[in-house]
Amino acid sequence: MSQSPIELKGSNFTLSVVHLHDDQPDIIQKAIQEKLEQAPEFLKNAPVVINISHLPVGADLLALHRAVESGGLRIVGISGCQNEEQRKIVLESELPLLKEGKSQKIRAEENKPSEPIFKKTRIINMPVRSGQRIYAPNSDLIVTSNVSAGAELIADGNIHIYGVLRGRVLAGASGDQESQIFCTHLNAELTSIAGQYWLSDEIPDTFAGKAVKLRLVNNELTIETLI
Repeated sequence: MSQSPIELKGSNFTLSVVHLHDDQPDIIQKAIQEKLEQAPEFLKNAPVVINISHLPVGADLLALHRAVESGGLRIVGISGCQNEEQRKIVLESELPLLKEGKSQKIRAEENKPSEPIFKKTRIINMPVRSGQRIYAPNSDLIVTSNVSAGAELIADGNIHIYGVLRGRVLAGASGDQESQIFCTHLNAELTSIAGQYWLSDEIPDTFAGKAVKLRLVNNELTIETLI
């Protein structure tokens, strides 16, 4: 028997969810373009899920779909349907309908292995230059020097930066909402934990240049100074 030309396999991907709070396509498109201008390398053509739970039932979903994609993002699914009528509209519009799963914490408890799996923390003892991308799969990441603008740090666990952070930092990249970011001098282009992110202009000015800790509380980014 000849081998099939395709093979379907299960996998896990971390996707950002865009919650729409307005049903006017021109407003949505402008807002997305403004975000992309702040972090084009991170957001341009990024796959996202659109959450419509805050929209009225009669919202023009096809027009909003076009507005989001013309703004520079790529929609892979629609979530947040509040009732059967809204769900029907999504299906009739031939848009991909997704149901947001349980939180990472709940899934971890349900699928907790009999023995914990540990992987050695990745440690970088030199400056991370612009254009460099460092990834620590299934572990924490520690950088003991500065991180330049245009550089990117990614880890499935926590990230520690014992220097000036000017680049992008993404902790909990596999969806772990318990991951945190620790930094001795914050001046980042982007900070993200488990898909929830702040661009540079969203980080409160009072924390610029400070030693800080970032974590998720109720699935929202929070920041506080380190003692």
